[in-house]
Amino acid sequence: MRPTALSLVITTPLDVVFRSDRVVSFRAADASGDFGIQPGHADFLTVLGACVARWRDGRGTVSYCALRGGVLTVSEGRDIRVACREGVLGDDLASLEAVIAQERSDTEEAAARARIGEARLHAKAIRQIMRRLSGQGDADMERLLDELAG
Repeated sequence: MRPTALSLVITTPLDVVFRSDRVVSFRAADASGDFGIQPGHADFLTVLGACVARWRDGRGTVSYCALRGGVLTVSEGRDIRVACREGVLGDDLASLEAVIAQERSDTEEAAARARIGEARLHAKAIRQIMRRLSGQGDADMERLLDELAG
């Protein structure tokens, strides 16, 4: 027999953000895009990026939760479990989407800073190798390597 409702539990490492046994549909997004789950869904496992999950209960009320990454599982066609780093419940979709947009921006900015740091470290390592190979270090080579690192 096909279940008529879903059980949804959203947790963080420190808290149960949301729990209900009266969810009739659920939507979220992973790397492949948005997806939906209804009662009777096949078992499913996916990694969620920063997204806004939304669900509808039996009365038609729509609820939202901004998720900062996580893992979603569906089992037995009715049990949805979301384990996330951070979950923020809210009624205003636009404000939660703004939270997610800021999270994505912060993540991209941190990745760019990391790439710059890696490039500087790489250039420094090359300079050290060149100094060792050239003995005392050639002034032109030093200047060229400093320009590349710079």
